[in-house]
Amino acid sequence: MSQHINIFFVGDIVGKPGLTLTSTVLKQYFEKFEIDLCIANGENVTEGKGVSEEDAKVLFDLGVQVITTGNHLWDRWQSRPLLTKERRILRPLNYPRDNPGQGLIAVDLKEKGIVGVVNLQGRTFMTPIDDPFRSADWALSKLEQSTKVIVLDMHAEASAEKLALAWHLDGRVSAVLGTHTHVPTADARILPGGTAFITDVGMTGPYDSVIGMRKEIAIKRFMTGTPHKFEMASHDVRLCALYLQVDRQSGKATSIQQVIFPAFG
Repeated sequence: MSQHINIFFVGDIVGKPGLTLTSTVLKQYFEKFEIDLCIANGENVTEGKGVSEEDAKVLFDLGVQVITTGNHLWDRWQSRPLLTKERRILRPLNYPRDNPGQGLIAVDLKEKGIVGVVNLQGRTFMTPIDDPFRSADWALSKLEQSTKVIVLDMHAEASAEKLALAWHLDGRVSAVLGTHTHVPTADARILPGGTAFITDVGMTGPYDSVIGMRKEIAIKRFMTGTPHKFEMASHDVRLCALYLQVDRQSGKATSIQQVIFPAFG
């Protein structure tokens, strides 16, 4: 049996365009990387805001085992009862406890062992919720009893906050993967303690847009300084993801590879 666990993380899936491309190409990456665990950020998967039960089912049927989210999850009211009944959909752990859902899960991969997945949200330039650093420490105190392989989705605006959390957790988790900004960064690496890190995995969705929104609408919002109705873009759709290989005994990342399809250029 392989000493490693192969993990594939799909960056923020935006609307029907992102979901359709994921449905089309995900299988080839399962085969290419012999994936043991697939995680996808789905906070924007349903019309750009939140996640519906129908779209969650599509992802689960594709082989996604855990759906992480972020602040836009709450924009769709129907997401709330879904969090209560579907443990595989996470919301950021550091939202106040009165909110439905959970922010961590232990996934049993049978002979490969258990993998912990944690979902957190940053506070810089975002809603001032509970401290993600102390929430991460609490999550580790629960998961470390059953596994050393832990993957963390840090859904945050500020690159400094994401990197600070990665350094805070270096050697204690397998990966800290940034989401939310919808822009893939070029800093994928393994920190000295064995924690894989990237500031932002990027968006799986339409890039002929402003982070998923029709360009014309986004420009109006900036030029007028007033809200305009969100309208989903649909062209130049790309998948942004990350492949991780983790030693299942030590929990340390041994390989990190950025995946962008089709590649920019």
